Amino acid sequence: MDRVHRIDCAGRTVREINIEIRSELARGSSVAVANSGARHNLGVALLTSGRVTFDGSVGYYGAGMSDGATIVIHGSAGWGVAEGMLSGSVSVEGNAGNGAAASIRGGTVVVKGDCGARAGISMKGGLLLIGGDAGYMASFMMQKGVVVILGNAGDALADSMYEGVVYVGGEIASLGNDAVVSDASPDDMNTLSGLIRQHGLKQPRRLRKVVSGRKLWNFDHAELETWRAAL
Repeated sequence: MDRVHRIDCAGRTVREINIEIRSELARGSSVAVANSGARHNLGVALLTSGRVTFDGSVGYYGAGMSDGATIVIHGSAGWGVAEGMLSGSVSVEGNAGNGAAASIRGGTVVVKGDCGARAGISMKGGLLLIGGDAGYMASFMMQKGVVVILGNAGDALADSMYEGVVYVGGEIASLGNDAVVSDASPDDMNTLSGLIRQHGLKQPRRLRKVVSGRKLWNFDHAELETWRAAL
């Protein structure tokens, strides 16, 4: 049975808490963190595999820059949750602020509630699964990876996206520059249905697939107005 090391955040600095989390993961322990108090920068730069749970909400940039850890937040998260993650997983039981999963290169980020603006911006790989709604400019300049929004998506969805793919179960307020939409294929639906069930989320009646129209991949005077809008 895994050893569980318990950390109480009360009266301690964020630096002290993070050093202890890293030390215990290196020893092979799972870590349970209490009284997180929505403080910023908790659980960042965890470069060892292992499980970390936060019993409460975290503030800005929680679980950022991690590589291999399994992080569960029993609450909500502020801006930039899981930003720059390389591998592993981050699960947020509540909502997340702006910039969730920004610039991740791999791994899985699950937000079971809603996300603020710019979720999944500049992703270079990995998966972001949102159980609720996403704010404006989700997947802006996304280069690779997959974003699944089971609820509604705000304005300028997938603006200037490259090789990423976005699936939306609800309404799309507006598409961004060079984004095009179609129905998800049966194969897409089968794959995504298993993923949605795995995380205990509600399956939407349909999913629409948003990809790049590729007009912005290379500069062309014929697409000058599209480029002007993007810039």
